[in-house]
Amino acid sequence: MMNWEKDLNVNEVREIRTRTTVYFGCGAIQKINDIAHIYAERGINKVVVMSGKNAYKSTGAWDVVEKALKENKIEYINYDKVTPNPTTDAIDEATKMAREFGAKAVITIGGGSPTDAGKSVAILLKYPNETGSNLYEFKFTPTEAVPVVAINLTHGTGSETNRFAVATILKKNYKPAIAYDCIYPEFAIDDPDVMTGLSPKQTRYVSIDAVNHVIEAATSTVASPYSVTLARQVIELVGKYLPKAIQNPADKEARYYLCYAALMGGVCFDNGLLHYTHALEHPLSAMKPDFSHGLGLAILLPAVIKNIYSAKAETLQYILEPIVKDTTDAQKTAEGVYEWLKSVDVPNKLKDEGFSDADVEKLTELAFTTPSLDGLLGIAPTKATKEAVSAIYRESL
Repeated sequence: MMNWEKDLNVNEVREIRTRTTVYFGCGAIQKINDIAHIYAERGINKVVVMSGKNAYKSTGAWDVVEKALKENKIEYINYDKVTPNPTTDAIDEATKMAREFGAKAVITIGGGSPTDAGKSVAILLKYPNETGSNLYEFKFTPTEAVPVVAINLTHGTGSETNRFAVATILKKNYKPAIAYDCIYPEFAIDDPDVMTGLSPKQTRYVSIDAVNHVIEAATSTVASPYSVTLARQVIELVGKYLPKAIQNPADKEARYYLCYAALMGGVCFDNGLLHYTHALEHPLSAMKPDFSHGLGLAILLPAVIKNIYSAKAETLQYILEPIVKDTTDAQKTAEGVYEWLKSVDVPNKLKDEGFSDADVEKLTELAFTTPSLDGLLGIAPTKATKEAVSAIYRESL
């Protein structure tokens, strides 16, 4: 068996160019010095930093970023109240703070939540009369945003390399997704060194998120050869390195390849888009804002595989081969995916997380009425009827 990964040095920082210039590799956090220098020369002398409460500091990322900003005479204000499943209320609060401060760019430090919230703020800084809920209810179509630098602390969402962002409108139980070219981060930093502190639970959930991204992107009605080959690679790397990272959180090589898998997952769904699993997960974490997105995806995945197998058997056989032994029919493939999830210690079902049969009707309704989710369901490889969606939720209980 060829092991091409051994030919690369995880301590060498490489540039990976998508629409975003990504600095990738152990030690890449130091590249914030170059980015700050570029921004200072451009006259960007004030930035808003978007983060959660703790991780941006506990990982050591903030020490490096703050020093780079000070050395380049860039003033900053820090909004550190981004939660998992960020809300439009928080986006509005951060935008108000950033506007009053005069921020000319956004730096995000964290996983998908600070990145998505930061992208949203970047748009609203260009549209002084708009709000977060207007943005996520598609009441205007943005074509510009201030520059975004995404410093990634998890190996999951891929948001640092694509044009997507997600936020929850709490009062409506809506969790829509937006996609605009103006919010591709200009620069991103993927440094596995700052990811070794992820808890075992987070490690599992974020990597399962990456696997879901590529399964959907490879099987949508707009999938391309690029999204299919990326999907196979991502699943192979997660299958190989997730158990190693769970066993030894400090394993830098495991973090490096999980980080690469997530980054490629972000590029993959930027190309092939998403369908059932994400469209059905968003109502789950909209109804329960503390519910982990990656866990929701894991729970839904086997039932989604079973649903789409008839339309995409060959693709599923190819991309899932690294983690599923028997892909000869829909049931065996779905069971194989569930066995893999159990092998990485995610055996959960929706009922374990407090959902019941009584919630299925409301969840199904949200999947069809939440702005943007109908677009995802519209590119599913099988016809996404209310009956099909309800069946996926019920099988996941």
